[in-house]
Amino acid sequence: MGEIVWAAATVHAPQLLTRPPQEDSAQLEASITAMAELGQGLETASPDALIIVGLDHVEAFFPGVVPAFAIVTGARAQAGFAGHAWDLPIHQELAVALADGLIEDGIDIAFTQEAPLGHAFMAPMEYVHGGRSIPIVPIFVNVYMPPLPTTRRAFEVGKAIARVVASRPERVGILASGGMSHYPGTHKYFDPAFDFDRWVIQELEEGRVESLLDLTGVQLDETGNTELLTWLVALGASGVRSAELLSYQPTSHHGHGVMRFLPTKGERGQAHREMAEYGGFEFKGEGYQFYKQPTAEAYPLSLALAALKRSGELRARYVLDIDGVCGEFGLTADDVTALKTYSTAALVARGAHGILALSTLLALQVSARDAGIAIATVA
Repeated sequence: MGEIVWAAATVHAPQLLTRPPQEDSAQLEASITAMAELGQGLETASPDALIIVGLDHVEAFFPGVVPAFAIVTGARAQAGFAGHAWDLPIHQELAVALADGLIEDGIDIAFTQEAPLGHAFMAPMEYVHGGRSIPIVPIFVNVYMPPLPTTRRAFEVGKAIARVVASRPERVGILASGGMSHYPGTHKYFDPAFDFDRWVIQELEEGRVESLLDLTGVQLDETGNTELLTWLVALGASGVRSAELLSYQPTSHHGHGVMRFLPTKGERGQAHREMAEYGGFEFKGEGYQFYKQPTAEAYPLSLALAALKRSGELRARYVLDIDGVCGEFGLTADDVTALKTYSTAALVARGAHGILALSTLLALQVSARDAGIAIATVA
C-alpha cells in the first residue's frame, strides 16, 4: 500500500534565483539553506515520486481558462526562469491515477499534458529536488485569479491525494511551493503582513489547523497569503496536524517561510510567543483588494499583456512599434497610454491583473534593452 512519506512547504521567491544586489544576501542564504535541508530529508525518505503543489503566476492558463486545480500528466516537466532550467520526468502512472482518482473522490481537477512551469516550480526544483532521481508530479492551485478555492477545499484536495496514494504501490513525497506574505504588482509590495505570517507559523507548529481553515480567500488576499492554499493541500495530504519551522525570513517585501510536515520530529522551530489572533491583523472585509478578477472591459488588455509575456518575437516588435502591435489587439487609447508609461500601477488602474502587468513589463524591459532602447523603471 502506498503512503505519503515526506511532506513540506517552501518559499519560491524569484530573488532566490536572480540574487539581485538590493536583497539581503543573508536572508536569501537562510532560505536556500533551509530548502537544502528539506532536500536532504527528501533524499533520506527516498520516495518513488514527488508531488510539487505549485501555482500559476498568471502565466500558464489566463486569460483562456483558469482551473481551481490542475495536474500535469505529460511525460516531462520543463521549468525555466532567469537562466535556470530543469527538465524532469513526470511519474505519469501516478499523475494519471491522481487525475482519475481525485475525480472519483469528488474533486473536480483539470489536467494538461503540458503547462509553463515558472519560478513557483523552478525554485523548489533547484534547491529542494536538486536533480535527484525522483520523478515528479506537478499540480497547480489557482491562488491569484478570484474566485479562489476555499481553504477547506484545498485541505480536502490534500486528503483526497493521500487516499489515492494509499490505493497505489508508490511511496510519495509532497512539497508545497508558495508563501508567505507578499503583494507583487501592487502598492503594498513593501508592506507585507509579517505578524500575520508569524501567527500562521505558530498555529501550524501548535497544531491549530482549524483556525487556518476558517480563513477566507478575501482574508488571504488582504494579508498577501493566497499562496498558503498550496500549503494546505500538502498539509492535508500529510495526515499531520502540526509542522516544524525551518526558517522564516522577513525580507523587505516578502515573508520567506520553510516548514516541514513529515517526518515529524516533535520539535518546534521557535519558542511559543504570546500574540493576538491573526498576529493583530485587522481585516477590513471589503472583498478582494489586491488580486481581482479582471473585468470584461479589460479583456483585450489582458490578452495583449499575456501575449507579450509569452512571445519574445511579439515583444521585439512591440518595443519598435508600440502603436502597431497595440492595434493588433484593438486596445483603447487609454490602454495604449498606460502601456507606454511602462507602469504597473497605470495598467492596474486600467483593469489589468497586477502580477500579469508586472511580469509583462519586466519582460518588455529586457526586450527593450536587447534592442538598445532605454525605458523607465517599472513602477
